[in-house]
Amino acid sequence: MKTVYDYNVKMTNGEEKSLEDYKGKPLLIVNTASKCGLTPQFKGLQELYENYKDQGLEILGFPCDQFNNQEFDNIDETTQFCQLNYGVSFPMFSKVDVNGDHADPLFTFLKEQKKGLLSKNIKWNFTKFLVDKNGQVVERYAPTTEPAKIKIDLEKLFS
Repeated sequence: MKTVYDYNVKMTNGEEKSLEDYKGKPLLIVNTASKCGLTPQFKGLQELYENYKDQGLEILGFPCDQFNNQEFDNIDETTQFCQLNYGVSFPMFSKVDVNGDHADPLFTFLKEQKKGLLSKNIKWNFTKFLVDKNGQVVERYAPTTEPAKIKIDLEKLFS
């Protein structure tokens, strides 16, 4: 059975990273955007990370420019923006497509595991996927779901 650990992703410096490096940890995988009405969710994501990182939580941010071009062209601008404005210290990765012919294989897998309300496609920035310690996708959250509302589901993964 496939898990998120079967995938490699690109770090902001262009190097490949195996998600197997996160084996045994709960993950929250999010497609992000720096110039979106939902961008303030970075604050809530960072709070979740600070509250649960000692228990193993990793939040993985993937900038995406597919929804109204709401991401910087340069990945360095993206990471600086996130750090300066929201104190983001969780890992951010290279920009990805989450839908279409060029969708990142990780996001294709995530969408196959947990479909959205009407379809598999991701509808907007800040769609969130919760992954358990075994690499299985356990929940998908709408872009408008505030990170604080994920706490209950997240805490189940620590027990």
